[in-house]
Amino acid sequence: MRPEGVRTPRRAAPLVLAAAAAACAACAPSAAPAPAGKTGADLYSGNCVACHQQNGQGIPNVYPSLVGSAVVLGDPAAFARWVVKGQRPASLPAGRYSTVMPQFGWMKDSDVAALLTYVRGSFGNSAPAVDPAALTRALRD
Repeated sequence: MRPEGVRTPRRAAPLVLAAAAAACAACAPSAAPAPAGKTGADLYSGNCVACHQQNGQGIPNVYPSLVGSAVVLGDPAAFARWVVKGQRPASLPAGRYSTVMPQFGWMKDSDVAALLTYVRGSFGNSAPAVDPAALTRALRD
């Protein structure tokens, strides 16, 4: 906290802008597919944690919590279509958050299955694993 009347020097503005740009870049999905052998935890840390946070609780009124989420614990096909294609599940009302979920269509189906399985079984969630073959069928429909 600055004392009243103290101004930030103009030379600090580029540093503030650079920090803001770096923070925004962390919210964007990785540009390249995950290398073979990536786990759901690795994929989550690399692509989801900036918005949904390390504990899965998101940021209130900005990014939704994954803890006990009806989308996370519900139909894995609907969850996959939300993550990969941006198709909003019926269980998630539009307009609740001002942010937009990025689409992860570049991910291989096996990576999506690993990521969703990780989220469905982490942060206090206890939902069954996502079957990669069933996920592939759901994404092709």
